[in-house]
Amino acid sequence: MAVVPSAAATVVLLRDGRDGLEAYLQLRPTGMGFAGGLWVFPGGRVDGADRDPAVDASWAGPPPAVWAERLGLPVDEARGHVVAACRETLEEAGLLLATPPPGAGELAEGRRELLAGSGGLAGLLERLGVRLDTGRLRYWAWWVTPEEEPRRYDTRFFVAGLPAGAAVTAHLAEAERERWLPPGEAAADLGLPMLPPTRYTLRDLAAHGTVAAALAAAADRRVERILPVLDGAELVMPWGERYPLPAPLAGPGGTGGHPAVTP
Repeated sequence: MAVVPSAAATVVLLRDGRDGLEAYLQLRPTGMGFAGGLWVFPGGRVDGADRDPAVDASWAGPPPAVWAERLGLPVDEARGHVVAACRETLEEAGLLLATPPPGAGELAEGRRELLAGSGGLAGLLERLGVRLDTGRLRYWAWWVTPEEEPRRYDTRFFVAGLPAGAAVTAHLAEAERERWLPPGEAAADLGLPMLPPTRYTLRDLAAHGTVAAALAAAADRRVERILPVLDGAELVMPWGERYPLPAPLAGPGGTGGHPAVTP
């Protein structure tokens, strides 16, 4: 019997580079149980606190009900995904999508609190006197871990442009390197080990030359669930394409309990 997947959210941060669109990627340490040795986008599991309606008091942009319609989810689940996307972006990349932008010192302290598990995003927004700027997010893709895996995720992918004057910094306990790369270049570089959701998302984004173009495309993008099938050391996509498991997952014993499609 297949394991019920956990809800998760991922954010692809985008910026306009000198030669066009660039996406933000982090390299997980090899020893990590989650996506170790792979290049990923910031993201993770939706926590219970992410669904707390108290965050609505510090909310800007499309409200949870609008996100529910876009994501095809109940309002509390949609709220959870959007909040988790923003929370994980702060925890893993040091960027809070909020208006007005908080001060650097306050933001760093708030990040430390979240990483320590001493509070939720709703309380942090209230203390900072800012509102969660959900209008910066666009829904991009929906991936689910294969049914054969013992640990599974049901992950919604969002894209967001890097706000003017903002910067990102990796959380060194969860990322040993970080890079901004053109999506097409990153997708084509097989020397960058990635899970299929990461590579296919980059491949799709390569069709757009600017942040504005990518966000505009996302607004009308049709998003359908993608559920690959695990076949030995390969993942079979719903459209028939086969994707070899990255080296950290494809050794003896297969994925070793580390999901082949993750946030």
